[in-house]
Amino acid sequence: CSKRVFKKTSGNGQLTLYLGKRDYVDHVDSVDPVEGVLKIDPADLGDRKGILACAFRYGREDLDVIGLSFRKDIWIQHIQLYPDAGHKPTLTEMHDTLLKKAGEQGHPFTFNIPTNLPCSVTLQPGPDDKGKACGVDFEVKAYLAQSADDPDEKIDKKDTCRLVIRKIQFAPDNTGSGQKAELCKSFMMSDKPVFLEASLDKEIYYHGDPIPVTVKIKNETNKVVKKIKVTVDQTTDVVLYSADKYTKNVLCEEFGETVEGNANFEKTLPITPLLANNKEKRGLSLDGRLKDEDTNLASTTIIRGGMDKEMLGILVSYKIKVNLMVSGGGDVTVELPLTLMHPKPKGIPTFSSI
Repeated sequence: CSKRVFKKTSGNGQLTLYLGKRDYVDHVDSVDPVEGVLKIDPADLGDRKGILACAFRYGREDLDVIGLSFRKDIWIQHIQLYPDAGHKPTLTEMHDTLLKKAGEQGHPFTFNIPTNLPCSVTLQPGPDDKGKACGVDFEVKAYLAQSADDPDEKIDKKDTCRLVIRKIQFAPDNTGSGQKAELCKSFMMSDKPVFLEASLDKEIYYHGDPIPVTVKIKNETNKVVKKIKVTVDQTTDVVLYSADKYTKNVLCEEFGETVEGNANFEKTLPITPLLANNKEKRGLSLDGRLKDEDTNLASTTIIRGGMDKEMLGILVSYKIKVNLMVSGGGDVTVELPLTLMHPKPKGIPTFSSI
């Protein structure tokens, strides 16, 4: 049980929300339960109730175009904690720790997040963008209301407190073998081709680690391969907007390797795509960000069989392109899919395969 406690108090001081952690791991067949405590001061409540909600939504809260909201609640669950409406979670060590902080007015709760919801993603705002960034996020919100789940009831901001949480996923222990792509291309004025093969040594790479791309070239022409360019592109599919799918380059490196005519070449070229080199790119997908905490490029979206695509909100994928610049105005290009994820921290179980 973590000894660190996260808490948020409402403006009127009647509600205080306690959580022992803000990252919840998706193990594919289950998600860490959200265990917390809500402290409720019953004085001056009148006929209002103490309500807790755990919500997953995507889009951007303050963006409104021709009357259409670009913020969509995909999943929300409500629990009435005061007056008691029968929510009696099995108490855990986490609950015990938080109840000691909250005191006698503490009410324990547990939320179970469904397995078919995506991990947290934030779209990087531009330098002049204001307001909450577009993305996929989860939050735990406590509030005072007349009804537990009336969407039309207006809730005063001072009667509300909330904490953003993250749903995260780690790479499996067995990452599998890497991808390989090859192409044989002929050129005008040459009766022989250039053969290009690019490969990766494993299926999944961790954020921030070098990615070794092995390049093999068999140049049977009389042309010269002047240099090799390796790029990594991130593709983001924002499912909320039906046609909003775009690709942004997150790495472009040129290697001054030359391959003369009728010669062979083989070399492993290391590349490392990093957010640090892409801070100004508006709309780039990042792993969910908590206030005042840094993050990284978004992890690859893992789609399990039977999942509703709309429930995923934002889909993220990567590909590596290896491009040969050939003398006389030609090129040879192959593409490799790339999976970027976080390694499993010690002590956290994970799934065995994707």
